[in-house]
Amino acid sequence: MPEHRTVDLLVIGAGMAGLTAGARAVRDGLSVVVVEIGDDVGGSARYAGYAWTAPSHDVMEQQNPDGDASLKRALVGRFDDGIAWIRSTGVEAKDAQPILSFGRGHQFDTHHYVDTCRRIIVEAGGELLMTTDTERLLVEDGAVTGAELVASDGTRRTVHATSTLLATGGFQGDRTLRNKLVHPHADRMELRSNPHSRGAGYRLATAAGAATGSPGAGFYGHLIPSGIPFADPADFVDLSLYYSEHALLFNLRGERFTDETLGDHLTTMALMEQPENRGLLIADARVFREWVVGSYVKGAVAVDKFALAAKRGGRVGVADDLDELDCLPEEWGYDGQAIRAAVGQFNARAAAGEEPVPGRRLDRMPLDEPPYYVIEAVPAITFPFHGIRIDERARVLREDGAPVAGLLAAGSDTGGLWYRAYAGGIASALVFGLTAAGTATVHAQPHRQNPCD
Repeated sequence: MPEHRTVDLLVIGAGMAGLTAGARAVRDGLSVVVVEIGDDVGGSARYAGYAWTAPSHDVMEQQNPDGDASLKRALVGRFDDGIAWIRSTGVEAKDAQPILSFGRGHQFDTHHYVDTCRRIIVEAGGELLMTTDTERLLVEDGAVTGAELVASDGTRRTVHATSTLLATGGFQGDRTLRNKLVHPHADRMELRSNPHSRGAGYRLATAAGAATGSPGAGFYGHLIPSGIPFADPADFVDLSLYYSEHALLFNLRGERFTDETLGDHLTTMALMEQPENRGLLIADARVFREWVVGSYVKGAVAVDKFALAAKRGGRVGVADDLDELDCLPEEWGYDGQAIRAAVGQFNARAAAGEEPVPGRRLDRMPLDEPPYYVIEAVPAITFPFHGIRIDERARVLREDGAPVAGLLAAGSDTGGLWYRAYAGGIASALVFGLTAAGTATVHAQPHRQNPCD
């Protein structure tokens, strides 16, 4: 391995965004080096199965009003091109289908996709450096010109690059950054992603003068049963309580505090603001039958999340009727009578066609079909919405809005796209990974010698 090398594109991080950018770049004729701190490629993309987002600019604006306007438009406008790119690699992306209450997306084999991107990069002569850390970015006259790398065996290497892409997957694996930039209690959350995304991209970018997103932007995650640590990546889906969109969630004071139907990922953020960051999720027989043991989206494998939570030792219970909610275990810390009364009040208002408090935009049917299924739920984090600021060309920005020359970012390392809202992380990584490759291709042209000279 040469100690020094100059390439068109240096990619730091071999997840969805980084591998997409690397594969597209080598197809465009660029020389590429991809650096990955883990011992395998794919990152958290291996746990996904869909690329989805809002179907139109209007819907994106409704769902994510405070996100960066240019990034939102780029995501929606380039999404179809992203799906076409997946298919161009030989990976099947199925026809579009509804996702959540507002999105549309395509199911595809993310394992096959990331492995295919790796193969495309290597077969085109690109380098893939595993178990390799990026020690620092090279900066000359304010421009990023590559990076210094160190392998797990201590071998050091310098790679000079016309463009350097940060795609390390966010900082959710670093408890200190989570507490500082997501929520003061964010260290309490289970990590619902690969463990290697520990803020490398964030630290490298800010050291090079990059601006970052707004504080309080929130995070993407899901509710999970309390007291059950993730034992396997399959738990990231199997233990996520997506059905909360059709159930009722109560805090320790016995209050509903959010419109659950807006999405489990939004309810998860809302629960972080409640006492002790925990709450009781209650479903009746209808919700259990239609949503707890049903598929979250068409084509997904159905898992009885209640049975799994019980088997793994979570706080769960079944009440044969509404009155049995009075019998919630005292050690759980909830007032059973208050919970029973609150469910009854919700049912009365729903049956009368009245607006519940808080409001409920979608599923307004009463939960009046016993038995009742109770799980104590807590938040789990997949990635933060705070991150490196970029423009619609994936160029990293300074505080004054000017690009940091030579530096790009994509995927969960970026901030500004989402603000306490969400419409597809895999889609964002796909679109801005491709965008970064396109920008790197443009930047590489002036540095190439004209063959006619």
